[in-house]
Amino acid sequence: MEFTELADYAIPAGALVEWLPCATGPWVPDPRPVSYIHEAHLSRSAAGAGDKSWLGTAFEISGPLDVDAFRVALGRWIDRHEVLRSHTVLEPSSGEITRHTVPIGGIDIGVVSHGYDASSQDNFDHLHRLFDDYASPHSWPSYVFATLTPRGGDGPFTVFFAADHSIIDGFSIVLVAHEIGALYREASTGSAANLFPVGSYVDFGAVEREQMADMEAEKAAVEIWRRALDTDGLPQFPLPIGERGPDSQNGLSTWLLDADQSKAFSSTCAAAGVGYFAGLLGGLAAVGREVAAADRFEVVTPVHTRSAQEWAGALGWFVGLCPVEFVVGSDCSFGDLAKRAADSIASVKPAAAVPFDRIGEHLGTPIRPRFVVSYMDVRFVPEAAQWPEWNARALRSKAYTHDVYIWINRTPQGLNLAVRYPGNETANAAVHAYVAALRRIVEEIVTEPDTGTSDSYSSVVFETVS
Repeated sequence: MEFTELADYAIPAGALVEWLPCATGPWVPDPRPVSYIHEAHLSRSAAGAGDKSWLGTAFEISGPLDVDAFRVALGRWIDRHEVLRSHTVLEPSSGEITRHTVPIGGIDIGVVSHGYDASSQDNFDHLHRLFDDYASPHSWPSYVFATLTPRGGDGPFTVFFAADHSIIDGFSIVLVAHEIGALYREASTGSAANLFPVGSYVDFGAVEREQMADMEAEKAAVEIWRRALDTDGLPQFPLPIGERGPDSQNGLSTWLLDADQSKAFSSTCAAAGVGYFAGLLGGLAAVGREVAAADRFEVVTPVHTRSAQEWAGALGWFVGLCPVEFVVGSDCSFGDLAKRAADSIASVKPAAAVPFDRIGEHLGTPIRPRFVVSYMDVRFVPEAAQWPEWNARALRSKAYTHDVYIWINRTPQGLNLAVRYPGNETANAAVHAYVAALRRIVEEIVTEPDTGTSDSYSSVVFETVS
């Protein structure tokens, strides 16, 4: 599944319908605390940072839209994920956060049909305003749905969904198409959705606070970050990227490997004794050496915190951060780099168990990552093989706080890469050169698997370095 902005999705002309949740049941005071990352997000957005930071998805469902069935499906989905029925309020003067939650069955869905065909551009403009207005950390609902029926009305119709980042992360997003699609089929045809049970992100916040009583784990995490920051400060993209304006940005999305090539890359990583992600970081380290003569690879990478089975399919923001770094020598093979990446990941992974903003509190300074690489293996998400048929896409808002952010997703269709970076010519040239080098390197690893554990790889990877 590609991860792009809404502007990169082919939005057809047709009739839009908004589906707006509204509470019909009581708002019950809820003493459960928010997660640390949710609390930090509320504070930052109240101070004017992180606004309009929604994530979303778009996908198609075959056949004409059954309004009643879709309304039932959304209601059941909201009942399934408690975080969609819970609202938090930050008191600016005291910083206190209060929560109220609506019981299961206490949400109805208002249907607002525009009743006319609109152009593709008009539909895009409307959806973008809808997402920006509703998907806010300080409002409820902090999410919104829309459907778009193409001219003629025979289908397929497109489902759009966006939610503020405070209640959803990248992995949550790739689950949405399967769950809503299954619930819609259940409501319209009677076929059982057969969704596996999930826990509540609202519960996770309370569990996370209890786990922070482990002072030794917290001390270890703080020391990992202290050492990383004492080296060269926060990791930066290895090439010059010019000035990052508050609103100007560019992005790209591309497929690095097809499904067969991705399997071959995995086999090469296994032969080197490492996992897929370590192999990718080894390749990225080789890129930095080639294009920027970097003798160290440094990056911040997200790590999921779905530590129990109940969180595996829950909607929420289950993410910690780790600083990965290792030496890159001119005589290193791919196997060498991949093993160094694996060793670094293993050594810093405990840092992800402690909320990132809590780390910043201990160090006495807010830490805002600048160069981030996120990796997800989503091949085994239910019905992931149907994403191309459904024209499914993960979406992100235009708001961003990093210099260069790279998302790498391993899917049933292959390996997809998306990048967001500053909107200037310097950054554009640098990122395209970086991605082109990465594409060539991973393709060479696939086509010349013997280089995965031999020194001959160094002459391929570093041929442009004097």
